[in-house]
Amino acid sequence: MLKLDRLVNVLGGFGARLCCAPASRDVELRSVVLHDPAAPRAETGDVFLAVGVESAAEAVRLAREASAAVVLVRGTPPLERDVLEQANAGGVAVLLVEPAVSWSQLVGAVYGLVLEGRRPGAAHGPSDLFALADRLADAVGHPVTIEDQMSRVFAYSGAQHAADPARLETILGRRVPEPTRRLLEQRGVFAHLATSDEPLFVEPSPEHGLRGRMVVAVRAGRELLGSIWVECEEPLTGDRRAALLAGARTVAQHLLRSRVSADLERQVEADLVLQLIEGTADTPRVLSGLGLPEGQFRVIALQAHIGEERHAGIMLAYDRATTGFGWSRPGRSALFGNTLYTVLPCGTDPGPALNWLNMIAEALPRQVTVHAGVGGAAEPAQLPASRREADESLALGTARPDAPRAIVYDDAWDQILLQRLRAAAAAGRTPARSPIADLTRYDAEHGTQYIPTLRAWLEAQGDLAVVADRLGIHPNTVRYRLRRMAEITNLELHRPEKRLAMIIALAVHQG
Repeated sequence: MLKLDRLVNVLGGFGARLCCAPASRDVELRSVVLHDPAAPRAETGDVFLAVGVESAAEAVRLAREASAAVVLVRGTPPLERDVLEQANAGGVAVLLVEPAVSWSQLVGAVYGLVLEGRRPGAAHGPSDLFALADRLADAVGHPVTIEDQMSRVFAYSGAQHAADPARLETILGRRVPEPTRRLLEQRGVFAHLATSDEPLFVEPSPEHGLRGRMVVAVRAGRELLGSIWVECEEPLTGDRRAALLAGARTVAQHLLRSRVSADLERQVEADLVLQLIEGTADTPRVLSGLGLPEGQFRVIALQAHIGEERHAGIMLAYDRATTGFGWSRPGRSALFGNTLYTVLPCGTDPGPALNWLNMIAEALPRQVTVHAGVGGAAEPAQLPASRREADESLALGTARPDAPRAIVYDDAWDQILLQRLRAAAAAGRTPARSPIADLTRYDAEHGTQYIPTLRAWLEAQGDLAVVADRLGIHPNTVRYRLRRMAEITNLELHRPEKRLAMIIALAVHQG
């Protein structure tokens, strides 16, 4: 069920601003009502869209009559105090939307959010955009591609066999080739798209394998969502130019609707993933809801930073990890705090997890630094343990400046065990009186080297020659130090369990 907080967060990307929220942002929204001045009486609904209403004060009044929990009204801040007082008195939250955002865009987004929440994988697929590209190509009489703001291909029309080399490479590679992108940037094409809604004709460049093109921005309010490219030898005019402009508006609606659906799916997916990694008694149902098969999985914990700004890149990583529909993504992800958690089908070989991490890292901007921990292979019911292992592996990596991008629990379990023991020691759970504690104090007070000697002896399993060589002293000196240590504290080196306990204690204190 959609809550006000989710509506505010999503519409914030369209330029909406929450001016007041008298009730909790956890209030549930189940219905939408459009203002209809011709209706004999006001309809009721949770979200009131004040279409055509001249003032914020009138919008709030109508929303109160409709028993709405939130009203959307277009305008510029700030709202008058009396309007805010009326909204608070009526328990109506007010979302103020920039005038540059059209009502048609808002209506599609709100209806998608409130009425069309889906399970993962149920959103409109990319075939919708391909159908739009085909219809637009028919209307303008030339092949079409639809691209995002990073020049990656969303969709393209059929009949591209006669396209120029740059277009064919774009379609095959699913993005504009870098040399072509640099040429377009030098010609000011991207600067035009960033500021203008007017179609622009790009002159041919045969030496770059580029025929003429007409391009128009796809925009939601002030936000550039992408662009439409038409391969043509001369600028489009008349009905064809009008069809291109109309196509840009239609594509914008589709992309907004897809964004809304994707946001809802991410919310549902994240909830299910968190159930898995925190533990649930209904694992089969959760796996089914995520579209994951039975088998073994690994939990991946990922953090992303930009320079000295900790976690500044985590939203970019989350967006990349959840881009695409369920069938095209191997894992399922959730963002919890500043960490991205992904549940990935993966057995004893961690290779698929490392490949997935490399794919995510390479898709991010170069200034983003990624650190990750990969938990051990686990059955679905064991995923909470794999999540803890992933967290601990991640902590090892972030604590070491020379650490690799990813640390796998299988390779680092010994370091993690020692880290757990060090944490226990820091919490006062190791004995304060022991041979190790006694010798540490003695060394500090008398400047002796009994602890290094004992460590070397234990690591060499009592081989005096090895110990002497490691410490650079004579074997007789080792024997003398061992006798002195036995006088200072009760070593009992002949007992295996005592030796094991001292090895663990030395490893803890060494950290």
